[in-house]
Amino acid sequence: MSVVDSASPDEKVEGTVPNRVRPPREQPPGAMQKLAVCPTQDHVIIEAFLDALWMECGLSANTLSAYRADLMGIAVWLVERDLMLFTVQHGDILDYLSLRAKAHARARSVARLVSCLRRFYQYQVREGRLQVDPTARIESPRLGRPLPKVLTEAQVDTLLSAPVTDEVLGLRDRAMLELLYASGLRASELVLLQVTQLNLIQGVVRVTGKGGKERLVPVGEESVAWLERYLREARPVMLKGQRCDTLFVTQRGAGMTRQAFWCIIKRYGVIAGIDADRLSPHTLRHCFATHLLNHGADLRALQMLLGHSDLSTTQIYTHVAAERLKSLHATHHPRG
Repeated sequence: MSVVDSASPDEKVEGTVPNRVRPPREQPPGAMQKLAVCPTQDHVIIEAFLDALWMECGLSANTLSAYRADLMGIAVWLVERDLMLFTVQHGDILDYLSLRAKAHARARSVARLVSCLRRFYQYQVREGRLQVDPTARIESPRLGRPLPKVLTEAQVDTLLSAPVTDEVLGLRDRAMLELLYASGLRASELVLLQVTQLNLIQGVVRVTGKGGKERLVPVGEESVAWLERYLREARPVMLKGQRCDTLFVTQRGAGMTRQAFWCIIKRYGVIAGIDADRLSPHTLRHCFATHLLNHGADLRALQMLLGHSDLSTTQIYTHVAAERLKSLHATHHPRG
C-alpha cells in the first residue's frame, strides 16, 4: 500500500506524475527555531516521510511545508515530555490536539494536523517501523464548508481598473489582475507562470496545477491585450537586461511570491473601496467561477477550467450563485 492509500477521504490527492522536480524544502516561519530543538532522528524521519509523500502523491510545496510545520511542532512538544515521534502513545496525541484547541487553533488547521499525523503514522506502520498506529480512532473535527466570498461584476471592474497603467508596475499589476479574472488561476499558479506557458496567438495559458497536472485555459481578448502590452512595455524595463523565465517579475527582475501578490490585491482593494473582509488571494478565482455560472456555464466545463479533481469541489460555486439569486429576489421582488 502506498502513501496515497492512506489519505483521508476529505483530501483530494492527485496521482503520481512522472518527471516532476522536487520542490525546494521551504521552511515555514519559526522552523529554524523548531529545528534547533527537534531531535535529529525525528527530523530525518519527517523529511523521509515528506519525500515519500511527494513522490507518491505529488503534493504542492505549500502543502509539504504545512505538513513539515505540523510534524516539527509536535516533535518539539514531545521533547519537553522526554518523548519522540516513534515513542508517542495514543494519549499523547490527544493531549497535543487538546493543547492546540485550547490555543484557539482554527478547526481547519487542527483537521489538517490530524490528517497529517494519521498519514505519517499509517505510513510508518506499513513500512514496518511501528507496530501500532497511535492515531487510530482519532477523528478529525467536523468542518463546515463556508461559501467563497465573491465580488459583483461591477466591483471586479473597479478593482481591475485600480492600477495606474502608465507606470510599469501598474501595467504589470493590471495584466496580472486581468489574467487572474479571465482564467481563474490559483494565486500560486499565477506567480509561478512561465513565459513559455503563455500562447497569446491562440489566447490560452498552459497551467501546471496541483499534483503536477496540466490544463489549457482560455484567457480572453481583454486579458490578451493587457498581457501583450505588459510584455512589450513593462517587462523589459523591469528586467533591465536580466534573464528570467517567470512571466510576472518584480523590480529586481525576479519572480514574485504569493505574499507579494496578496499585498498587491489588498492595495488595489483599498483604492477600489472594497471591504477587506471580501478580499483574499483567491477572490478573483472565486469571481471567475461564480460569474461564469451566473452566465450559464456548464459545471463540468468549469471543473476543467479550475483544475478540480473532484466535481464536488466545483459544486460549491452553485451554492454561491443560488445565494446570489436569493438575495436579488429578496431585494427586488415586491413580496421578497
